[in-house]
Amino acid sequence: MPEQTGRDDKKGDWLKIEIFAPPAMIDALTNFLTEIGAQGAFQESLEPQNGFPESAEQEALTAFLPLDVRREQRLAALTTYIDSLAEIFPELAKPTFRTEIIRDPDWGEAWKKYFKPLRVSRNLVIKPTWERFSPSGRDIVIEIDPGMAFGTGQHASTRMCLDAIEELFLKGRAFDHWHVLDVGTGTGILGIACAKLDAERVLCVDIDQKAIEIAHENVMINQVEDRVEVAARDVATVSESFQLIVANLTAKILLKLRPALMRLIAPDGYIVISGIIEQNRPDIESRFIDDSLALHRLITEKEWVCYVLKKGSARP
Repeated sequence: MPEQTGRDDKKGDWLKIEIFAPPAMIDALTNFLTEIGAQGAFQESLEPQNGFPESAEQEALTAFLPLDVRREQRLAALTTYIDSLAEIFPELAKPTFRTEIIRDPDWGEAWKKYFKPLRVSRNLVIKPTWERFSPSGRDIVIEIDPGMAFGTGQHASTRMCLDAIEELFLKGRAFDHWHVLDVGTGTGILGIACAKLDAERVLCVDIDQKAIEIAHENVMINQVEDRVEVAARDVATVSESFQLIVANLTAKILLKLRPALMRLIAPDGYIVISGIIEQNRPDIESRFIDDSLALHRLITEKEWVCYVLKKGSARP
């Protein structure tokens, strides 16, 4: 994430990328752009052009990348990734993209244009701080100011994690007192959701200092600071045990973190992992599902996968 020392330091020179692709590829492209450093990605459906309905079969994905020495490397990686998507989905139109150099974009206003209140599960509603929303019934409203961090509920991986968390707290009721670890917290959305679902203690960790600042602000906005701690630290430095660990990252990072997650999960506890695309399922399942960690629930949305895994009981 870009360094920001104050509210007026959000401006600079950026590379705007517009990708035009079939809807089935949008989530995969969004995730890839995030991995190569995109600072926000916004999706729009294209209106039919000249009366031809087939024009609506593509969507536009706009992302912003830092304009730095890695520009050509990132564009080459994107081209290679698009080629691989075309091979995986030969029946779909190959994505195309165009670029433009943007001077001094207003990032805050860009987020506000695309981020609206969103119901992500039966009870959970994600609301940007600048939007109005009238809750009803059992609605649990989480207010988020995303800043430059990942985690607004717009992405499938975040929605699936929230759905999994809600099911564990409201239906499973496995523990009277939940202690939760949110790894790679981003905006803090998953940790905040746990607190609002009555977790007793939540530790949110991230190695991105800017994400930590944003998560801390969102914790304060949602008034859960008495139960949620946000810390800039590597999960390897954590030592206590948790009844629930949530990690919405990437398959590569999750595989690397598996030993730490297994060390920190309490007996009978749950691990929720997402940020995984369909093609990475064999690697994840071969490493995570075994005699000590069973599959409790599998959630899928398009090509994205979320696992709810349950740790075995401690042996007497």
